[in-house]
Amino acid sequence: MNTPSIAAVIHPSMRSRLPGLLLALAIGLLALLLGRRVPLIGGPVFGIVLGIVVRNLFTPGEIFTPGIQFGGKQVLQWSIIALGFGLSLGQVAKTGVQSLAVTAVTMSTAFFAAWLLGRWLGVHDKLKILIGVGTAICGGSAIAAITPIIRPDDHDTAFAISTIFLFNLVAVLLFPLLGHLMHMSDLGFGLWAGTAINDTSSVVAAGYSYSHVAGDYATIVKLTRATLIIPVSLVLALVVAAGEKRRHKQAGSVGHFSLASIFPWFILWFLVASGIRTVGLIPVAIQPAIHMLAEFLIIVALTAIGLSANLRKMASTGVRPILLGLGVWIAVAVSSLLVQWVIGQL
Repeated sequence: MNTPSIAAVIHPSMRSRLPGLLLALAIGLLALLLGRRVPLIGGPVFGIVLGIVVRNLFTPGEIFTPGIQFGGKQVLQWSIIALGFGLSLGQVAKTGVQSLAVTAVTMSTAFFAAWLLGRWLGVHDKLKILIGVGTAICGGSAIAAITPIIRPDDHDTAFAISTIFLFNLVAVLLFPLLGHLMHMSDLGFGLWAGTAINDTSSVVAAGYSYSHVAGDYATIVKLTRATLIIPVSLVLALVVAAGEKRRHKQAGSVGHFSLASIFPWFILWFLVASGIRTVGLIPVAIQPAIHMLAEFLIIVALTAIGLSANLRKMASTGVRPILLGLGVWIAVAVSSLLVQWVIGQL
């Protein structure tokens, strides 16, 4: 009696994805280790950079394409759901309410600046949205959340994430220095870092390099911002759905479209995961492991996106998206300081 091989019992679609997934996993593991060694840069940055390097130096063959595409889309959604297990909505709502006014202003500023500057610079709509949302909410995680909704080209996603992380790195080095020059209080700096720096790891790095109190406060503010992924994603889904409906109506095929076909169902699972964490069903002992899993899934997903990125196409985009990211980031940082100055919290 012959024993079936492992490859024979794997679903055919999964077999076709294995080469690309294994490639993304291998590079992602290397990126995770490098991120541990150089936390100032972090695993996500290493992941997307290494993915871009491999894609453009070695050009993986067509056999890798299904798995790379799967990693950049499905694994991306899994990573967002996994993040939900580490985010207690009750705790964030209780401790982060003080930052909501500043967060609302900085988010509005980010979206308005992205629209205005993007229009002036001639950046197309999807890249404007990616950079605007990434700057307004939480960098790569926010970009990861809306990518399945607005469906940008892979090189646009890679470009947006690279732009966001570039300014994250600058912020980690620059913000503590500016905070001391402006003689900011611990809470004032924590609120500034939490609302004006994009990625969570960069917020934590900048906050705790200023002081322990600033680091604690900045982390709470950042978690509050992270919850806003949900309403922003839902609004974008409704906008995209309305646009799809208009296109179907013009084509005379209204009956073939429904909101369910565009709705980001992974956001609901994110809410379920957050609810499970909130009611205390996640044992404290396994929370670090879940956090590590979420981090690794994001790194793998971003690595896959990097493996899909064509530098020639990115180069054809030009310097304008970088200028857009710089302008939006400066607008958010300045607006956060202005609001704190008005309310006397600096």
